[in-house]
Amino acid sequence: MKQVEILVVGGGPAGLCAAINAAQAGAKVLILERDEKLGGQLIKQTHMFFGSEKQHASVRGIDIARILLDRIHELENIEILVNATVLAIYDDGVVNGEIDGKYVKIKPQKIIVSTGASEKTLAFPNNDLPGIYGAGAVQTLMNVYGVKPGNSVLMLGAGNIGLIVSYQLMQAGVKVKAILDAAPKIGGYLVHASKVRRMGVPIYTGYTVKEAHGNDSLERVTIVELDENWNQVDGTEMDFDVDVLCISVGLSPLGELLWQAGCEMKYVGQLGGFVPVRTEMLETTVEGIFIAGDVCGVEEATSAMVEGYLAGLAAAESLGYEMENLEERRKDYLNQLESLRSGHMGDSIRLGLDKVTVRSEVVKT
Repeated sequence: MKQVEILVVGGGPAGLCAAINAAQAGAKVLILERDEKLGGQLIKQTHMFFGSEKQHASVRGIDIARILLDRIHELENIEILVNATVLAIYDDGVVNGEIDGKYVKIKPQKIIVSTGASEKTLAFPNNDLPGIYGAGAVQTLMNVYGVKPGNSVLMLGAGNIGLIVSYQLMQAGVKVKAILDAAPKIGGYLVHASKVRRMGVPIYTGYTVKEAHGNDSLERVTIVELDENWNQVDGTEMDFDVDVLCISVGLSPLGELLWQAGCEMKYVGQLGGFVPVRTEMLETTVEGIFIAGDVCGVEEATSAMVEGYLAGLAAAESLGYEMENLEERRKDYLNQLESLRSGHMGDSIRLGLDKVTVRSEVVKT
């Protein structure tokens, strides 16, 4: 059985930042990542980030991934295993996984779960036709593998992801026919919406997909207007001849391991689904299991990175590692998160977090 001080499950932005802080404190860290490479969503993101200098403002996601990986490789007390899927966390703290086709058992002293989130989809006739993708899949095709998903796209979802991916599709030479969203107004930042509108892409709010059409693959999509009760309005249908329908209707936290480990979970719509109850230092109701990133609740990658730093700090501290300016650093991370969640765009996040954050150092059951 493999022994390790801190196990980080997931090598995306949150997991990388957690590993960096824990290792810099002196802990021996193991990162398990199910994909072939580290970086998570960052390796798909060619746009520049918002936030502050501490959160790499005005730096592209792909470049942030390189910065974090350079820091990871500078630390000798971090071990990385890719193609590694964690299968279970048991009551005795043993973690089971599959690494390169082999079954392994790991006994960490502390665990940081940063498994991210999965894409939500939408039910409508023929929603399984080839050519219907999630926005994350489209980003992976274009920005990781250099493959155009098609020639003409209809984007469903006017949140930040839908708007950003629409712009990236146009940069790749793909025609974006329109963007639609069931909500009565655009959910993403206006700066993203303005870019695609300036390029002639119409945005239809209060609309959804009625039906997809095609034989062997997608050929046409029918959209329809919704009334104030979210019912389809007859006679408002419009057809778009497209070979790609890109669905960007939100993410769901991937908390299956936390359920299995016995963490207390609550459904919080503002955070994307079921999320764990936690302290401000991101420790769950199971002692020694910490969380960071979208598994805490779906937010921007900037928040995921700060949560990672905070969780790594907390996990190392719980092992007894002494860190310089500990209290100052803790307050700084909490202040960064508060700033990222400020304003009306952060209203729902703040409301959601209030339902699952225990304002004390102990929430153990």
